Amino acid sequence: MNALPALPLNRRQLLAGSAAVAALHSVPGLAQGAGADLVVINARITTMDDARPEASALAARDGVFVAVGDQATVAPLIGPFTQVVDAGGKRVIPGLIDSHTHSIRGGVNYNLEVRWDTVDSLEEALHRLRAQADRTPEGEFIRVAGGFSEFQFKEKRLPTVAELDAVAPRHPVLIHHLYKMTLLNSRAIAYFGYDQPDHPVYPGGTIEKTADGRPTGRLLATPSGLLMYRTLSQAPKLSIRDQINSSVQYMDELNRLGITSVSDAGGGGMEFPDSDPYQVVRWLHANDLLTTRIGYHSFPQVKGEELDNYRTWTQSVRRGDGDDMLKFVGAGENLAWASYDYEIFADKRPDIDDGAEDYQRQIMTVLGESGWPFRQHITYEETGDRLLVVYEDVARGAGLVPGWFIDHVETFSERNLERVAQLGGAVALQNRLQFQAEDFIANYGAEALKKTPNFRAILDLGIPVGAGTDATRVTSYNPWFSIQWLTTGLSRGGLPMYDDSNLLNREEALRLWTVGSSWFTGDLGRKGAIADGQLADFAILDRDYFAVTDSEIAKLGSVLTAVGGQVVHASGEFAAHDLRHIPPVSPDWSPVITFGET
Repeated sequence: MNALPALPLNRRQLLAGSAAVAALHSVPGLAQGAGADLVVINARITTMDDARPEASALAARDGVFVAVGDQATVAPLIGPFTQVVDAGGKRVIPGLIDSHTHSIRGGVNYNLEVRWDTVDSLEEALHRLRAQADRTPEGEFIRVAGGFSEFQFKEKRLPTVAELDAVAPRHPVLIHHLYKMTLLNSRAIAYFGYDQPDHPVYPGGTIEKTADGRPTGRLLATPSGLLMYRTLSQAPKLSIRDQINSSVQYMDELNRLGITSVSDAGGGGMEFPDSDPYQVVRWLHANDLLTTRIGYHSFPQVKGEELDNYRTWTQSVRRGDGDDMLKFVGAGENLAWASYDYEIFADKRPDIDDGAEDYQRQIMTVLGESGWPFRQHITYEETGDRLLVVYEDVARGAGLVPGWFIDHVETFSERNLERVAQLGGAVALQNRLQFQAEDFIANYGAEALKKTPNFRAILDLGIPVGAGTDATRVTSYNPWFSIQWLTTGLSRGGLPMYDDSNLLNREEALRLWTVGSSWFTGDLGRKGAIADGQLADFAILDRDYFAVTDSEIAKLGSVLTAVGGQVVHASGEFAAHDLRHIPPVSPDWSPVITFGET
């Protein structure tokens, strides 16, 4: 990897200017904390603090909330250098926390991707590709790397290869769709060599071909997504400088939506701990440029090498290494490829490998003896039947380190959820089915969908639970899609998925995205609520979450977001409160420049 560039200013200097910072610290008494750094007044604050559920003002100093109440409460803390924000009666919530995402990888790729997250027709989706082709240098890739469902389009279908060729005849085009398939136009087929007799073959994947052996442009996960992910990883990457720029732009986009913290689940193509994405995020952290808190997990890349990976990593990395902006949390989400069950709900359920239990037992024993908690991707009840036996065995031996949890659990029964509860684990829920409900019904039926996943049973069992997205290559990074799903049960295609008995009210859904998700980075009681002593992360919403219609939930955003009491995003009437310098998007043909907010 190339050396990472030096920048003249870090984030704190960008926020205030180095001269201003020096002047501030020279004021007698202020450096010792006599005044608050930031005060918000005239607000409708939902605190998620049971001791004080509502407030109208808050104050933050040295990264934490120091006063929450009314204007009289915070008035004594307003000093000459205090940034005072009049919220104008708008709703304020704790910063949203995504309990399962792939933001480190998503960040370094963000500037390359055309996003279809909010597009409601295939016509508009193809228009975006055509517009991007018009401004992209010939031969450069045009890609859509997840975040959408064909059911959100009024046409209820994906584009054809002929349509992709027509809108971008001089560019390779790649469309990555969930775990289901990847679409390639003719130029992309030739780029990857899939029209050649000696092209690579990936177990569990199918390069679909016509009867006479010509590739159709469809790469299918049958059931492994390895073919899709390896193909995507072989497309051109950004330079290191542009990966840094891309990550900054991506964090700003998350901040725009009210996200202040994420639990990163690792991901394919990210060799822990030294691949480019990890190097980039550590460089951003060292230069005080992170605007989203990141707790991250490891992710072995090569099947059969996982045990050796964990034996090596546990000797040099400790749980909690880092700080409140970037810290290591534990192992997973992939503990062992043999145990990985891909969620392709349109097809039959895939089985994990024969003998997966024995290999996973060895891995979990190493983790238990090393004091590493873990997370694990488990989709299906049948996988839970097999692997929870291993959990129970390890609990009696090396032990399950507190802080472990399971991601997804879409088809888990109450019986297996009870086993998780008895073992002291947690569950991270994502809105993956919101993008695939129609496929699920076609394969399993509408009745089975009604409790997939079983929100109410998880909550009733007292299992710690947080909400997330599984962005960016599967679902959208937009947290409001997930919140709309939890409260309305609507798929991205508008299909009602659940009865009222399996829906959450708006306060419950917001709690899963704040206090609930704080558990998953080991920060319960430290973030997720607007309360004295907690990390001062919050968002002022553009509209009142508790007053908008169900359809408007997915369109919510933040007009001011703060992390640690520092404004990291502001727009509209609040724009003057954001003193940062966000660099221009690079490269200069990036789709983010044209389409920006999804």
